[in-house]
This record gives sequence, C-alpha cells and structure tokens, in this order.
Amino acid sequence: MAQINSHYQKLQAGYLFPEIGRRVRAFAAEHPEAKIIRLGIGDVVLPLPEPIVAALKTASEEMGRRESFKGYGPEQGYDFLLNAIAAHYQRQGAPVEADEVFVSDGSKCDTANIQEIFATQNVVAVTDPVYPVYVDTNVMAGRTGPAEAGRYGNLVYLPTTAENGFDPPLPQGKVDIVYLCSPNNPTGAVMPRASLEKWVRYARENEAVLLFDAAYEAFIREPGHVHSIYEIEGAREVAIEFRSFSKTAGFTGVRCAYTVVPKSLKARNDKGELVGLHGLWLRRQTTKFNGVSYPIQKAAEAVFSPEGQKAVEANIAYYMENARIIREGLTTAGFTVYGGVNAPYIWLKTPDNQSSWDFFDKLLHKANVVGTPGAGFGSCGEGYFRLSAFGFRENVEEAVRRIRQGL
Repeated sequence: MAQINSHYQKLQAGYLFPEIGRRVRAFAAEHPEAKIIRLGIGDVVLPLPEPIVAALKTASEEMGRRESFKGYGPEQGYDFLLNAIAAHYQRQGAPVEADEVFVSDGSKCDTANIQEIFATQNVVAVTDPVYPVYVDTNVMAGRTGPAEAGRYGNLVYLPTTAENGFDPPLPQGKVDIVYLCSPNNPTGAVMPRASLEKWVRYARENEAVLLFDAAYEAFIREPGHVHSIYEIEGAREVAIEFRSFSKTAGFTGVRCAYTVVPKSLKARNDKGELVGLHGLWLRRQTTKFNGVSYPIQKAAEAVFSPEGQKAVEANIAYYMENARIIREGLTTAGFTVYGGVNAPYIWLKTPDNQSSWDFFDKLLHKANVVGTPGAGFGSCGEGYFRLSAFGFRENVEEAVRRIRQGL
C-alpha cells in the first residue's frame, strides 16, 4: 500500500483562512439576514486599472492571430517583463539584473516552494507572528518536530511584538534560513534600515540565507524606508526577495509575481562546496513550472508604464485611506492599534484580554464584521487581531461604525 508523507499530519488543524471561511459560512447560514462585511483575508476589491486591462486585451487578441500566437513561453518569464522589473528595481536604488528575476503565478507559491532547494537539516527561523505559509511548508518538508503550545519543534521563533517595536530580534544562536517580511503581514510594521543592515551582517557572518518577502513594499507611505533588501549593501550575497502584483496592481485573480535570486548568492552542498542558488531555482522552475501566460505577463509589464504606475498608485492610495479610517476610528474608540501607515493591515490588541478567536466570534456575531484572529499567525499573535484595508470605502466606514457601536 502507498504511504503518505506523514509530516502533513503534524500540521495543526486546518489552514487559517479556510477555518475563517467555515465559521463565516456557518454564521451566514444561521443568520441569512446579516449583512457581513469581510475585512479578513487580504483580497482586493477595486478592478484592474485601465492601462493594464488594455494591455491584457491586446495580448489576448495577439493570441488569436496566427502571426502573433504564442505557445510555451520561457519558464523564467518573457524578456519584456524581466527588463521592466529590473528597471523598476534600478529606479528604487536596488541593483537587480533582468536574468536574476523569475516570474511566477504568486509570491505565496514562491515563498512556499523556495524551501525545496534547501536541505531538510537546515535550521529555519521565522518571526512570530508569521505568515502561516512559511511555517507550514517547512512542516510539510520535514524540517520541524511536532507542535507543542502552538509552536513546532526544531523551528526557531523570533518574538516580534509591541515590546520590541515589531522589529524581529536576531536569534540567540546560529540559524541557516530566516524568513523576514516587510512591510509585515500581519502586523503592518516596516523594518528600519538599521535593522535590515543588522540582519545582512548576521547572514554574512553565519552563512545564512534571508528570505525577504516584500509583497507589500508599494504600500510604504513614509519616506526613508527600505523597499528592497537589495538597497542594503551586501544583501545580494545573502538574500532572496519575493514581490507580487496581487495587492499592488489588483492581480489576486489574475496571478503574477516575481522572485529575485542574485547570481552572487551561494550556499554549501553536502560536501561543503559553494553552489549558486540562482541555478538551483532555475532548475526547479524549469522542471516544475511552465511559466505565466503571455497575456498576463503583458498586463504585468503595463504596471510599470507611466500610465500604469499612476493608476496603480491611485488604487493603493484608496486602500491606504481605508487603513487610515480604520486605524483612526478604532483608536478613537479606545482600541490599541498598530500598522495601517505603511501597510494595508491594522493590527489591534483584543480588548479585555480576550482570546483572538473569541474576539473573532464576538465581532462576527455582534457587528457582522470578519477579521483575522492573531493566533492564526503564531503564539505571539494571541491577543491580537488583523483587519484588512482591502474593501470598498462604504463598507470600511460601516464596519468601523459597527465596531464602535457594537463592541
């Protein structure tokens, strides 16, 4: 009889967002009259900007003509998009070459799959709270022990809390791989330049690799913050960066993202020899991934045009105004609130020491508003709650009114 990968059985309950969906469906079935406002999962609501739609249409029409039809494309991405991404990095002051960029169908997939090119005996560190995908995929791969008290054995957790300004501390000992996310999901905090410099130094001194998730970098409003890890000197030797069009350009239903693996980044094989990670990721992608479709890549290229940048910025500004409304409205109501300044997420402390799932149920039943329990992001997320700014303005304003009046 075939045997399963038993590491899957270590996973705690279900993935966070399916559990939220289950509870919301059960409530809606019992209360069909309730008008539920969903500020939980970070899904966009505004339509694709016109310049992007125009590019998507044009490319789709090309696919309908014999002379311009495209079959399989390059797994790494078409040159027109790779060059546009590299030019964007250069404008941000981050040295990235076009052939170091890998286009994919989502940064969730990339942050999940990147662990495949690393040995299972690597010691992995994650922040706590943390985006669940970082943890769960390493559990699936067999790098962790069983879970106890909400934490998996053999995984190093870095408490990232209000007490340290949501700035992850260096580990006490040596680790091999570190997941960092800035602006952070779920806390909404941005890592200061000095902190990133500290992490790059740590990685260089310990031959560690930083997996830097910058999916929300376009939402940074305050000047002086780092948008790319490659703005930090020496980062090209120690870091992989992930970015996405999902929240930036509204591609959650379109699917396109990209990962940068510098050619100067190396790690050791089982003989102690240095091996380039760029070639390993290229081999993985060309083996397991057939690339993003031509029309989608043309739509992504349009994001970087002057018209595309202007339209995308307008959508981001809309969501960040939503974040301001939530942040200021809940602060006025007496909640302790973090985030919502450089990221589309508001991280609030649950009142009266309620557990985050109890607060989820209370918010759903009394205000008919859906958020995300902090406990779903790790043990340090307990006692906190995430609200998303991805919603229509009228729904965001109504949600804030309900929370202020109903809780």
